[in-house]
Parts: sequence; structure tokens; C-alpha cells
Amino acid sequence: MKIKAAVLTRTGAPAPYAESRPLQITEVDLAPPGPGEVLVRVAAAGLCHSDLSIINGDRPRRTPIVLGHEAAGVVEALGEGVTDLVPGDHVILVFVPSCGHCAPCAEGRPVLCEPAAAANVAGTLLGGGRRLSYQGETLDHFVGVSAFAEYAVLSRRGVQKIDRELPLDIAALFGCAVMTGVGAVVNTSQVRPGQSVAVVGLGGVGLSALMGALAAGAGRVIAVDLAEDKLAFARKLGATDVVNAGEEGAVERLRELTGGGVDHALEMVGSAKALEFAYRVTRRGGTTVTVGLPASSQNLSTPVWHLVAEERTLKGSYLGSCVPRRDLGRFIALYRQGKLPVDWLRTGTLGLEQINEGFDRLARGEAIRQVIRMGD
Repeated sequence: MKIKAAVLTRTGAPAPYAESRPLQITEVDLAPPGPGEVLVRVAAAGLCHSDLSIINGDRPRRTPIVLGHEAAGVVEALGEGVTDLVPGDHVILVFVPSCGHCAPCAEGRPVLCEPAAAANVAGTLLGGGRRLSYQGETLDHFVGVSAFAEYAVLSRRGVQKIDRELPLDIAALFGCAVMTGVGAVVNTSQVRPGQSVAVVGLGGVGLSALMGALAAGAGRVIAVDLAEDKLAFARKLGATDVVNAGEEGAVERLRELTGGGVDHALEMVGSAKALEFAYRVTRRGGTTVTVGLPASSQNLSTPVWHLVAEERTLKGSYLGSCVPRRDLGRFIALYRQGKLPVDWLRTGTLGLEQINEGFDRLARGEAIRQVIRMGD
């Protein structure tokens, strides 16, 4: 079938993207779903820094490619062997389509699925195939999703059914920002009631983590960023304290606020400098979690003796260490109870034709989560 999509034609194009237009809105071909696959009509897709890092060249990928990994939509058709969905089902798209059989999956850690990781790196679906093509050339799938398009074919294991009451433009944000941020708090860090938490970096994932810390009953939630408008926004969401990381003595101030550092510090930027800040404000015996994906050239240097003499824990968190089948339902329930005000993350909606302008706003720090609504 012929579909409209935003095709990234080259990486490293100069900003503003509204002028250089690295994403071209054009027609591509989408083959029908194969065995174990699903055709989804994409209803909404969020603009995320992970997509931006491909556009600006921080994380190189082969081009042309259709980006987009945070999305929700409606099932249109089923490939052979898919019997637990029907056309019309509403689904959230999950960019780690766990196989269910490898060692991490068997251990209950599906976001570390080995075949899914290999497929995502190779640009294929979980089954090894590609369904997109452009001007006669087969295209890679971006982390098994490629949601900046009217339709997408995914592995059945890359979609999670939800009820139809949740608006799809809100549901899309659960696919990355909410799962990653809230999951890092409740799964990776395992924040307990009354503990102190610092969230370093207040994009969509960071603000989701802040909401998750509040929902988990953290006694003190400290928001950290360089932008005063984001710090003010964090206050509105319920942060007990805010710290501008760019001000002199920011580390010392935060440690003073908490009597020696926080129980949990979560780095959400994708920067070694931000991770160093998070590590320095973690107390003795505390846990530092990094969620951001920096350029591969960045490294962290820290005194090793801290880990032993202070019993520090330094952990990575991918997709919030989530089990999507389990956690999406839980997080949606918290949203409905008013404990995860995900609506606040959405700072704009746009049509597919406005995607380059949207990434300009994201790069300038003027937006938290913009959502493309297909057909708008």
C-alpha cells in the first residue's frame, strides 16, 4: 500500500530544520504484515530526543529511514498466526518487541530481549523482515516501529492492547516518555515512600520520572535543569525543590537541602556531565540511575572507591526496566486516578507536514512533548 511518511533523507543537516528540511513528507510503500505481524493505523506519535539524536547525527543511522518510536494507533490487519487481536483494537507501540524465549525474557526482563536488540540495530522487524520501501529501495524500520507515517507494520510482540477510552494522543506518550521515566523510578530505582529523589533533566522522560516519584510517595522530589521555565513547570507538577544545575555551587546546595545527598538520583539528559552531577548529589548508600542515551564518545570518570566505601549503586535503565504487558496497565490506572497527569507533558500538537518545525522547537528546548496527530 502507498502511505504518507516523514522520511529522514540525511543526518547532520544544519538547524533550523524548517529550512534545511531533513525530513521529507513523501509517499512510501508499505508491504502487508507477514506472519506474526500487525498493520496499525498510526493515530498519534510523539517527538522525542531519541529521534532528534538521529536527525542531528549524534546517533548515526542509515538513511533514508522513517523515524518515530513513541506512538499509538488502531489495528487494521493481522498477519498469519496473530489470533489475540482484532481489527479496531487500540494499541500502544512498543519499541522493544520481546521474543519471550531468550535468557533476559525468561528472567522477566523483556526490554533486554536479545533478538529484539539485534533486530533494532539491523533495522528489521523482530522476524527479520522489512516492510517499508522508498523509490524502489528497501528502508530500515526504526527500532521496529517507524511511526512518523500514516501506517506501520510491527511485530505482534511490539504492540500492547489498551482499552478504547484512553485518548490515543495521550496513549502515545506512554510508549516512551511515561514507560521510561516512571519505570526508572518504580522498577530500576525502586523508590520507597518517604525517600528523597533528584531528577536531573526535565524533558518528557524527566518530568515523567518526577511524576512517578511523587506517585511512589517520595518524601522529597528535587527537580534539576538548566532552564528556569522547566524548573517552574516542575514546581507546578509538585516538585518540592528546584535547583538550577548551571548556577555556581549547585551540587553543594542540593546536598545541603537533603542533609548529604538524595537516596535516588536519576539522570535523564543523555549527557556524561549530567550523569556526573547526579552521581555527586547521591548520598552514601544511595542509587544513581542513568536513562539518557548520550553519544558513544562520552564517558564517565568517577573514583572507584566510592562504590565500595560508600556502598554506592550506579545503574542503567532502558525503557524504565519495564515489562510492558504488566506496567502499561498500571501506569494508565495511575493516570486515571490523577496520580500521573500525563496530559501536562503535551505542549503542542501538529500535523505530519510540520514535523521539521516541531524538531526545531524540541532542539531549542521550547517543547516537552509535541504530538503529531495523523490527519491533522
